[in-house]
Amino acid sequence: MTLVINRRPANGDNVRAITFDRQGPATEVLRLAEQAPPAAPRAGQVVVRVLSRPIHPGDLVGVEGLSGVPRQRHSFPVSPGLEGMGVIEAAGEGSDALRPGQRVAFFPVPGSWSELVTVPAEFAVPVPAGVRDETAALMLVNPLTLLILMRAVEQAVAESAGGPVVQTAAGSTIGKLVSSAAKRHGLPLINLVRSDAGARALQDRFPDHPAISTADPGWRTQVREAAGHRGVPVVLDAVGGSLTRDLTSLMADGGTLIVYGMLGSGSTALESLALTPRELTVQGVSVSRWLSRTPGQRAEDVSFAASLAETDPDLFEVAGSYDLADYAAAIAHARRPGKTGTVLLASPAP
Repeated sequence: MTLVINRRPANGDNVRAITFDRQGPATEVLRLAEQAPPAAPRAGQVVVRVLSRPIHPGDLVGVEGLSGVPRQRHSFPVSPGLEGMGVIEAAGEGSDALRPGQRVAFFPVPGSWSELVTVPAEFAVPVPAGVRDETAALMLVNPLTLLILMRAVEQAVAESAGGPVVQTAAGSTIGKLVSSAAKRHGLPLINLVRSDAGARALQDRFPDHPAISTADPGWRTQVREAAGHRGVPVVLDAVGGSLTRDLTSLMADGGTLIVYGMLGSGSTALESLALTPRELTVQGVSVSRWLSRTPGQRAEDVSFAASLAETDPDLFEVAGSYDLADYAAAIAHARRPGKTGTVLLASPAP
């Protein structure tokens, strides 16, 4: 793991932030800047000094844009990121449950790649005492994504004739969370990873779920055998691209392809998948939809996330932690094939 160098802002009144004003390659458009601290929090807000924040694929999509979509320009520099953890520096009225000095995790709060952020009190989640800062930085987005995915999977499975679920990118943080949840709920799962070594490691960790490497030329046959030579009713896919055609070829007619990421290369035309004659469903799922849940439902989800961080911290793996100034190296690490865990950007505690 990369050591975090204890750096301080050059100007005591300013704070550091990674910013960009136009979309493009991250290493070209991002820069480390100093900016004025935020204003005093209003009612229902807290100001948080961010100590650690993850680099999620979606953060980089926000910086670089999507293929085929015109790139955006911003009238003023903005900071990436939606998730992080830190310490409350000031609390506005109506935030009685939150106090200065308290550790909190937060999501969704734009601009987490800054050292100070203003957080709506409803999105500031107290960090349990036994949870480490690095775990707390990952405490919300991935578990909330897990809940959204599992709800979609359970609904699709209930509407099918039964059978195992196939998931891609099974060695990722989300993939391991899904494997753990599948074990708890007795959901038959077939895990796909892109290397033989990754398949062996995942099989050792989750022996109840077959782990298959797509680097093996016979991986499709192995999936069919693991599925009992039946079509797979549900595929949970974070890869997309050229892999989509192979995945749908393994599916049962009437099956559902749940897409929540675009980690792969290449593309697959929808008209080549015979969606209509096979009655296949393609369903996109995003954690951004989480805000559409009621406050009570969101509170239950957050409680689950905090409890998972306490009871299963090993599911919140950290690949490395870098100071904000080393963001280029951190992004390169986040994109490194075969990495295990999530890369963090850290700031020194005051």
